[in-house]
Amino acid sequence: MALTRAEIIDRFNAVPVTQLDGLVQVYGDCPADMRREYQLPVASFTSDICRKLYAAERKKHLKFADPGIIVRIGDVRTNMTDVVVRPATRDSGAKFTRIYLPSPSGADLGKFRHEVVRAFYRAVDGVDLDDAGVTRKLRESDPVTRVEDIQSEVAAWRERGEYAADKTDEDYLKMLRGVHLPGVATKDDVKTFASRLFLYPEFYAMPFCGKYRSCSFREAILLAGKDPAVRFAAYVKVQPLMLFGQGHGDKMNEAVEAYVKFLAELARFKLTGEELLKLLDDADAKLKGVLEE
Repeated sequence: MALTRAEIIDRFNAVPVTQLDGLVQVYGDCPADMRREYQLPVASFTSDICRKLYAAERKKHLKFADPGIIVRIGDVRTNMTDVVVRPATRDSGAKFTRIYLPSPSGADLGKFRHEVVRAFYRAVDGVDLDDAGVTRKLRESDPVTRVEDIQSEVAAWRERGEYAADKTDEDYLKMLRGVHLPGVATKDDVKTFASRLFLYPEFYAMPFCGKYRSCSFREAILLAGKDPAVRFAAYVKVQPLMLFGQGHGDKMNEAVEAYVKFLAELARFKLTGEELLKLLDDADAKLKGVLEE
């Protein structure tokens, strides 16, 4: 239906919502009630994506005299999923992007999110990303998917000997030791920690009891009385175990503390074998419970 003169004037005079130091600007080409309902949420959604991208890139927020991402919301009230994108360049050479959402309630949010990422890099870095680049940047900006990708890359190195460009063994060892999602223990975090639950002789040429190149914590209880090097290895193991285990949440911290307590008592070797087994069983149970809801 054709708009009345009053409606045209109302839309023309409607004030845009500007956020993130001028980077994002959202217009409402729609009635006042739709502007009240959708304009601010769309602006906040767009700005939140950009904040995460700034954080992932460790970039300081730039100030924009003219917006780099212009979003216009239409007046369609049905579930139209269209996301219309118009890249452009100003006379100054600065790149910006216009994004039109005919129906703010029905727009394809996945598509919109991808186009905001693309628009961000056009405005902030002046680069045009392809679809693969947009997906990569989007995953890097989300803590959960970023950790998934890091752990997938580490698994490829550890299990298949695959190296990403310019990465060395030392880089992957640092990634293994890193806390990529503070306060959360993922399956791979627990797996990496569990792979450290072995003792090794101080010198390769001097195996435990003259024949064991390594031993599990459970085996160490039996060997500790025969070879003091096992007790020394338990003492040395405390620090690296804390390094790999801390920072992944309360349950993981409790498991780490239980293993540290076991290792300390194994190094002292004042408890009976049965008492040491009880401490180890408690630690194993706590580690098993890390991933349980």
